[in-house]
Amino acid sequence: MGELTRETPKPLLPLNGRPMLHHIFDRIAAAGVTEVFLVTGYLADQMEAAASAHGISVTFKRQEEVNGTAKAALLAREWVNNDPFLLTYGDILAEPQHYAGMRDDFPGTDGVLAARHVPDPYQGAAIYIDETRRVLRIIEKPPQGTSTTNWNSAGIYVFSSPIFDELERVPLSQRGEYELTSAITQSIDSGRHLRMFSLDGDWLDVGRPEDLSKAQAIARSFKLSGSE
Repeated sequence: MGELTRETPKPLLPLNGRPMLHHIFDRIAAAGVTEVFLVTGYLADQMEAAASAHGISVTFKRQEEVNGTAKAALLAREWVNNDPFLLTYGDILAEPQHYAGMRDDFPGTDGVLAARHVPDPYQGAAIYIDETRRVLRIIEKPPQGTSTTNWNSAGIYVFSSPIFDELERVPLSQRGEYELTSAITQSIDSGRHLRMFSLDGDWLDVGRPEDLSKAQAIARSFKLSGSE
């Protein structure tokens, strides 16, 4: 996939000879997404040039202080208005049927969270659900031995616009970031209905080397077409 350096944003790492970001654009377009809002932070010039080179219409917004996904996603509030939207990261790749399936699963909920069934739930954000797939809680990297779920967040979401109210009041985490997980927790505590969508087939995460994970926490917001 290429070597990750401070001069190479993770979404631009080559995958089969093309930047990861271009593969994401191809797949969301195949799922019916027609409008893209791209939030850039670290090495924004490179990100924006690569996105423009793909040939699709993209609206750009820069996150001047790269301080977490919650703040990055909040930059899309005015643009999204009251429409549901797809939120994903530029270093996570799924297949068109995943994005389309989440969109189709959205009606009747306030949000849909993609999840993967994993043997070790302690490496990511653990998602706890009931028998209807309603999300009961989400815990970022639960302590060893405390989790009874084998579902981890896959970093792809469909949200209704009220999530922005939760993003506005997310507290600063111990890691010094405003985390999307906190907004999801607040939504659950407020009684909003969030449902889990199980991914199957291919899913890819570039990875998060310690020295770049914080600097390159760049959120992507994709407005959905054909959603009411």
